[in-house]
Amino acid sequence: MGSQQQTILVTGGAGFIGTHTVLQLLNDGFRVSIIDNLHNSVQESILRVKELVGPKLSQNLDFHLGDLRNKDDLEKLFSKTKFDAVIHFAGLKAVGESVEHPIRYYDNNLIGSINLYQTMAKYNCKKLVFSSSSTVYGQPEKIPCVEDFHLNAMNPYGRTKLFLEEIARDIYAADNDWKIILLRYFNPVGAHESGKLGEDPKGIPNNLMPYIQQVAVGRLPELNVYGYDYPTPDGSAIRDYIHVMDLADGHIAALCKLLNADDDDVMGCVAYNLGTGRGTSVLEMVAAFEKASGKKIPIKLCPRRPGDATEVYASTKKAEKELEWKAKYGIEEMCRDQWKWASQNPWGYQSKPLKDI
Repeated sequence: MGSQQQTILVTGGAGFIGTHTVLQLLNDGFRVSIIDNLHNSVQESILRVKELVGPKLSQNLDFHLGDLRNKDDLEKLFSKTKFDAVIHFAGLKAVGESVEHPIRYYDNNLIGSINLYQTMAKYNCKKLVFSSSSTVYGQPEKIPCVEDFHLNAMNPYGRTKLFLEEIARDIYAADNDWKIILLRYFNPVGAHESGKLGEDPKGIPNNLMPYIQQVAVGRLPELNVYGYDYPTPDGSAIRDYIHVMDLADGHIAALCKLLNADDDDVMGCVAYNLGTGRGTSVLEMVAAFEKASGKKIPIKLCPRRPGDATEVYASTKKAEKELEWKAKYGIEEMCRDQWKWASQNPWGYQSKPLKDI
């Protein structure tokens, strides 16, 4: 797979999906540099990655505290190291928060990414794997979602992902030396099987699984289920949940496609869905987690959230065919691994709750 000579820059590499992908990159023999501003992550996660890969491979990992909105941070990085490709995770990612604070999302996600693309162009690093999202489909007219569907994001977070996809398409149209893969994730859940890496959002979680997990370990009293009157079998919304390790492997597959392409290969700017191709309702997921953890999860039924779609799941045929990648894990494994992480790390990467200031 990778070789010692190939160095990958991972933006947002201290985050949930970032850490799991960095782990797999190191295991595959790549050198990795992370840039992260630790807005929604902690450095402890990087130490855990090093522990999991062992002393020899951890020498191939560099961490840089920096912000993509600060061009000097990028300049410092690119002037010192020649990168073979970039995996771009860095960005804010909560739908509800983006509706309340749209400018914060446009500032962080768009300006940071534009700076990154400019710096990549300047240093002739034109291979990019971009972290996009199934939110670019909005409320799809039919399901499963296929990559060539009309795109119609329904909230500011989704629009930042859609705009960044459009920018990537325009960059490629203007300069065919670029090779760009846009990965549209569905709903990443689960954790590394060791229980040492997992999702650790700051504040009240915005996504279902970390929320369920915090109820299970007693940090939150009950789970708010948003929407119980959807036209679905149990009234709750249906999503395509994907194990974070499957997602990490999807990034490796995309990266290898970029790195193995000849310079004169016209790859262009291509989008792939990363999901399981199956929908699971919120209440089904709660039941699966209760089974995995042996804990009862008290729920509170709440009105639907603005901007949430009824049912979204992926068609994964294109990724299976062109990236030779397919999700391996089902919701049982997702819940099992999530619970292992939660029970070993009830307060995430902290050993105990931070005192209220």
